[in-house]
Amino acid sequence: MSAPHLDLDRCITQTVATALESGSLQPLNTRIETVHDCGVDFLVHVLSHLKDKSFTTSKQRAEGINPFLPPDPDLFVSRVTPTHLCVLNKFNVIDRHLLIITDGFQPQDDFLTLADFEALAACMEEIDGLGFYNAGLIAGASQPHKHLQLVPTPLGKGPKPTPIDDALGVLSPGTNQCPELEFEHRLSLLNHESISRDSAALLLSTYERLLAELDITSTTQPYNMLLTHRWMMLVPRKEEEFEGTSINALGFAGSLLVRDMDQLKKVRQNRPMHILQAVAGHQGGSS
Repeated sequence: MSAPHLDLDRCITQTVATALESGSLQPLNTRIETVHDCGVDFLVHVLSHLKDKSFTTSKQRAEGINPFLPPDPDLFVSRVTPTHLCVLNKFNVIDRHLLIITDGFQPQDDFLTLADFEALAACMEEIDGLGFYNAGLIAGASQPHKHLQLVPTPLGKGPKPTPIDDALGVLSPGTNQCPELEFEHRLSLLNHESISRDSAALLLSTYERLLAELDITSTTQPYNMLLTHRWMMLVPRKEEEFEGTSINALGFAGSLLVRDMDQLKKVRQNRPMHILQAVAGHQGGSS
C-alpha cells in the first residue's frame, strides 16, 4: 500500500496564513545583496532590523525549554511519517521554510537514520527544495532536538536550485569533490531524476559513504548535510562563525545571513568562499 499524499503545498499555505495572523510566525526582514566569488553569485541576506531570535533560543537553552515538545500548534504543518512531523520555522528568512522534527526527543548531533531520510524524501517528493541538516552547535544548529530542514528552491532568481549549482554544473558521475569549491567537502551526484519516498535507502547509503570519505565516525564531529534532487554534499565543521557571522548549511549552498552593513562589508572583503573555508577547512585537508 502506497503512502498517502501529504498535500504539503496546501498545508503550508494554510499554516503560514494562520501563523502570521496569530504572530507565531515571525519572518526576519532582509534585503539580498549579491557577492560574486569563484564563479558563484552568493546571496547575502542583510537583516533590516534585529529581532529576538538569538535571545529566545538562548533563553530556551538556559531554561531547558524544548520548543518542539510539543510544537506551537499554529506552526504545525503536517505529520510526515509515523516518526516525524513538520512545522514552520518560526524565525524564517526564506518563505515556507520547514523544520522536519522527530516525534520524540533525539539529539541534534545524532547521525541521520533511514527514518530521517524517509521523512525528508516524503517532503521533497512534493516540494522542490533544498534539504539540509546542521549536525550540532558548531554546524549552526539552534535547537538540541533533532530536526532536518527544507527550503523551497530556487534560492535566488535564476533557474538553478542553489547558487553553487553554477560551480557543480561541470561535474561528471563518480566525482566526489568540486574543484571550484575551496572548502572541504564530499559530494555525490544522484543517479535519478528526482527524490521520492522510494529514495530513502539510497540517500542513507550515500550519506554513510560521504561520512566515511570524510572520516566522520563520531557524533562529536560536527558537519552539515545538504541535499537537492540532483546531489548530496557533506561539509565538516571546525568553527560555527567567522568574525561574528554565523554559518549553517545554507552558507555552503551559497546563501549567507548577516546582521548589518558592517558584516556585509566583512563578507565582501574576506570573500564568501574564504569564509566557508575558514569554518570548514581547506579542500583536500583540514588546515
